[in-house]
Amino acid sequence: MTTAPTLCLIDGASYLYRAFHALPSLSNAKGAPTGAIFGVANMLRRLLEQHQPEHVAVVFDAPGKNFRHQMYADYKANRPPMPDELRGQIEPLHALIEAMGLPRVMIEAVEADDVIATLTRQARAVGLKVLISSGDKDLAQLVDDGVVLEDSMQDKRYDRAAVVEKFGVGPELLGDLLALTGDKSDNIPGVDKVGPKTAARWLHDHGDLDGLIAAADQISGKSGENLRAALDDLRLSRQLVALKDDVDLAGLDMDQLTASAPDQAKLSALLREFGFATWLKQIEQGDAVSDQTGLGNPSPVAPPQTSELTVDVVLDAASLEALVAALERAEVWAFDIETTSLDPLSAELVGLAFAVKPDHAWYVPLAHHDQNSMLSPDEVIQRLKPLLEDPNQHKLGQNLKYDLAVLASHDIVLRGIAHDTMLQSYVLNATASRHDLNTLALRHLGRTLISYEAVAGKGQKQVTFDQVPVAVAAEYAGEDAEVALALHQTLWPQLENEARLRAVYQDLELPLIAVLARMERQGVAIDRQRLAAHSAELAERLAALEVQAHEAAGQAFNLSSPAQLQRILFEDQGLPVVRKTPKGQPSTAEDVLQELAADYPLPALILDYRGLSKLKSTYTDRLPEKIHPQTGRIHTHYHQAVTATGRLSSSDPNLQNIPIRSAEGRRVRQAFIAPPGQVLLAADYSQIELRIMAHLSEDERLLAAFAAGEDIHKATAAEVFDTALDAVSSDQRRAAKAINFGLMYGMSAWGLARQLDLDRAEASDYIERYFQRYPGVKAFMEATRKQAHDQGYVETLLGRRLWATEIRSRNAQRRQAAERAAINAPMQGSAADLIKLAMIAVDDWLQRSQQPARLVMQVHDELVLEVAEAALPAVQAGVIERMQGVAELRVPLLVDVGSGLDWDSAH
Repeated sequence: MTTAPTLCLIDGASYLYRAFHALPSLSNAKGAPTGAIFGVANMLRRLLEQHQPEHVAVVFDAPGKNFRHQMYADYKANRPPMPDELRGQIEPLHALIEAMGLPRVMIEAVEADDVIATLTRQARAVGLKVLISSGDKDLAQLVDDGVVLEDSMQDKRYDRAAVVEKFGVGPELLGDLLALTGDKSDNIPGVDKVGPKTAARWLHDHGDLDGLIAAADQISGKSGENLRAALDDLRLSRQLVALKDDVDLAGLDMDQLTASAPDQAKLSALLREFGFATWLKQIEQGDAVSDQTGLGNPSPVAPPQTSELTVDVVLDAASLEALVAALERAEVWAFDIETTSLDPLSAELVGLAFAVKPDHAWYVPLAHHDQNSMLSPDEVIQRLKPLLEDPNQHKLGQNLKYDLAVLASHDIVLRGIAHDTMLQSYVLNATASRHDLNTLALRHLGRTLISYEAVAGKGQKQVTFDQVPVAVAAEYAGEDAEVALALHQTLWPQLENEARLRAVYQDLELPLIAVLARMERQGVAIDRQRLAAHSAELAERLAALEVQAHEAAGQAFNLSSPAQLQRILFEDQGLPVVRKTPKGQPSTAEDVLQELAADYPLPALILDYRGLSKLKSTYTDRLPEKIHPQTGRIHTHYHQAVTATGRLSSSDPNLQNIPIRSAEGRRVRQAFIAPPGQVLLAADYSQIELRIMAHLSEDERLLAAFAAGEDIHKATAAEVFDTALDAVSSDQRRAAKAINFGLMYGMSAWGLARQLDLDRAEASDYIERYFQRYPGVKAFMEATRKQAHDQGYVETLLGRRLWATEIRSRNAQRRQAAERAAINAPMQGSAADLIKLAMIAVDDWLQRSQQPARLVMQVHDELVLEVAEAALPAVQAGVIERMQGVAELRVPLLVDVGSGLDWDSAH
């Protein structure tokens, strides 16, 4: 907490933009956007709770131009206009700030930075310390012995030493440095290609900007040339970045900059208008503990809370027995483990934390270097193991898949997982950007947790957790367990009262934890030699492609440099500019090069080079590095709480993006092999999203085609092109396939025309004929679009909510993108739910039947198993039966299977 008396100056413009871009899009019942309002208000409350300043002001930019525009007509000329959905939140936010009792300052024709600079000078003159809360680097110029800059969203605090560490110069020279580097967002000219490091070195060598300008002729090289070319603009740039600290504040003084009691009537009316129902209820009850929008979509940030946490450290038999007794009596208890590594296969247990009620936790140290316990680790484990393995002892935690895997490595089979707060948050709102404990604590409880770096250090100085003193570790670990319990008490009631969401959580996501943990521990075998040979071949092909590209360009260049490629393609060779980047430069993105590749050789060579280079760097070079030294296998990490549709993702390595359409991509799959005496079995849902579309739309022709077992793309071609089924050509089937999949993803006539190389009118005709023949599909798409607009989300077959966060955006492009995503989401999300059900069913059968087989991978709509050769027929039949039996649709749910000694040959 900052020592009073202090003036806290809050950069409202910085808060506004950061809340708008960082937090989910929210709107009230009338569709008016409210996300930025909500984010800023809660950021303010958290800041004031943390620092409790004697004086405070929230400072905003005044609309219109200011004195800098008079100095330089192009000042901020390149800034895009403020988004309409943000502009519409400014006045309501101002009203809310005033209703909260906070002074709001906005001086006509003056920027917020200059108001802050002036208030800082005045505060220091009367002996007040100043805390500036902003993400704007320009304000670091104001840092002094009594002035601190805090970037709360980045959890960074800048005193003089921190400014020097970040920028390479002190606050007094920061304006000089900013003048040299320029500022693209404000359109301030600097020295071309001079970054902060060069600028800092020059200022150290020459004292300040004036000294550097005087010595400009002595600066050698290209940077010296650029400096001399910029001399005419440098003094102007220095004036533009300088903060004006003598602004006329129209009689404003420090006595006016104090927070007053909220205007409850105005505040309640505004909260009611914005749709912040839970916040409103808490204010009316006088209990501002947590906050939500009232829309059913969890809020980005809750108002701040304080917690007086007590952590008991278990060091003797009596305290251990007291812990055991408390756990045995509890209806559900939270726990968290501390280890030496994030890799569950090699992590050693260092301690365990438990909580059964608010504001209290236990920490049981096991392997700290400074530990002075009367209990041996074996004694503790043997006493706690029965509770951890008891399915009737209900447990909760945050991301318990990790805890389950680590405990399994220590011969403890964790049972009785009743709740996981990460998954509760994910099921409630999959579009929230993060579901880690720190983010959830801040979002739902308004609590900022002790960071890992605060207890273990960071960078090269970071120690493993067993080297953290017990007393420090106890506070950190105990807080994690107690916060998980508090989050559960906040999130579970929201799920408990929603039957379909509760079923997704309890019947799908929770049982999947153990399945994924087993798959991760199992891993998959890799042929290192095959990958090495493939990598060497790719290196040769890349070298050859580089030579061909140089010949096609008529010069040598770096094929990985967009700038060089821009120059060669669009300046030297004069190719047509398909699209420009946000900075106005010709784009060299993949889709642009694909369009150009149809007519020009060099773009085609670049595409080939990029594809092979990515394959080599991402897979053939990297996969061998991921082979675990203890197992000799690759162990990917599956993530349940990442994608907005419910699909699993994987990392380290990512198995989801291995190319399968190219021969080179399939060769990577050939490196995934079965151990001796076993084969890989691949089971893949056939056209699952189209089948779900038929089920949901109930379109008669689509249902009939699937029921008859017809080739659905051929059947669609027969309908669209009005021809007999046996007369459909390969080109017609290809077009129908593009239509079937494209319309599910909201493809426009323009997109279809581009994909099939048609004119737009012909593509529009195809789509119109499709909807004439499949009216049920069109009706379903329209109904889904309306549902997304009306309630803000759509649902999967099982009831998973897929939030359409931009569906009410005033920006037509973003709104239309949200509509397209909403139409596809029920199919993609339902497919994700079905493959998860299949994993649970197959794994349960394998565990109970003791078949010599095990799940080793899940990719898209496919399960991959290692199976003993002799058991293949029985396992194959069992897998098909269970995958096809997870749901009863209006069309057959079919599974394609194959087997082989490697993953590719199993298809």
